Amino acid sequence: MIRDSSHRCGSIILERILESEEGTSLNRACPCGGRVRTRKYQAKTLVTVLGAVRLRRARQQCARCGRWRVREDEVFDVVGTQFSPGLRRMMATIGAEVCFDKAREWLGELAGIMVTAKEVERWAEGIGDDIGKKGEPGRQEAKTGQPPETGEAVPTLYIAMDGTGIPVVRKETQGRKGKAPDGIARTREVKLGAVFTQTGNDQAGKPVRDRASTSYVGKIEKAEAFGPRVYAEACRRGLGHTETAVVLGDGAPWIWNLADEYFPGAIQIVDYYHAKEHLGDLSKILYPSDVRQKNQWMDRMTERLWTGDMCGLIASLQAWRTRGTQKVAIETAIGYFDKNRHRMCYGTFREAGLFIGSGVIEAGCKTVIGKRLKQSGMHWSVRGANAIIALRCHIESERFDGYWKDRCAA
Repeated sequence: MIRDSSHRCGSIILERILESEEGTSLNRACPCGGRVRTRKYQAKTLVTVLGAVRLRRARQQCARCGRWRVREDEVFDVVGTQFSPGLRRMMATIGAEVCFDKAREWLGELAGIMVTAKEVERWAEGIGDDIGKKGEPGRQEAKTGQPPETGEAVPTLYIAMDGTGIPVVRKETQGRKGKAPDGIARTREVKLGAVFTQTGNDQAGKPVRDRASTSYVGKIEKAEAFGPRVYAEACRRGLGHTETAVVLGDGAPWIWNLADEYFPGAIQIVDYYHAKEHLGDLSKILYPSDVRQKNQWMDRMTERLWTGDMCGLIASLQAWRTRGTQKVAIETAIGYFDKNRHRMCYGTFREAGLFIGSGVIEAGCKTVIGKRLKQSGMHWSVRGANAIIALRCHIESERFDGYWKDRCAA
């Protein structure tokens, strides 16, 4: 095949290039300050995107501390592995998109590279782990309240948060209660944050999200650990010098607790469609058999919600005098809307040209998390899931190229 012939030619050329570089990367000084001496040369076969190539390396030993090192392996980023950086990146990229066995098939069919599904899994998760570790310093700085301020000044910066469950192996849910009838938990919640910007509105006055402005962070962790993570990302995106900051989310208490703690000056907006859904559920309880009255009631309540007339909406709910199931439902609804009334001023928000829906983060839960981690038959360990989540967040945030440039520079 033409592809195979091209790969063979490319691997021969690459091997010659590596031979010409032999010895140029040697460092005669050890990190301890001692002087190193080349003891012997060894050959190593590397599997690259072009095929197998032979690399001749010098094994060095420090005269002071006795440490052994292979400098060529360090320079070419192949310490402890037979796979080239380019091939590892390819395995990680495909492993982040499809199941590991399918990634193995695609590498064989499309690139003529024969690897095992386990090797794809090992490197996709390994690179995801590395990305996650590189993000920890920023999260730790955010915990102290002093994360680095970067990013460009933008008129409006949005921080959206949500959670979605993914299937995990049984040992990861021990001691946790589930929603299933048997009470056994089978999932763990991934907390996902999305940061995006808005610089204008369309001719109708509707907000327009800036193209390719959305970045993501996510992990299976408690809210108190996730708060600094999403705060650090917002600071990286320019939170410190934005004109208007907005936190979007559904009614989950943990979202608003984090908003109060990390974004105290931001406008808080409950997703309009979640609020409307609460009214829809209530209408089915109040009018279980009268569709006409149910629709009329919904029209009136939706109009009040849309305009942000929360006083009128809550007063209408309070006017009901019911017992049993209806009373419980009414009281629950009143509590929900009363607690979030300052987050439901939709008329005011729309006049200001702001988003009132959390569609960006909900889509992120489906594309960043669900598309890869919620496929049929999957059961993740928390460590493995977090590695792939970090990898996918980096790819979807268009930061993966930067990660590799930094890695090559190092």
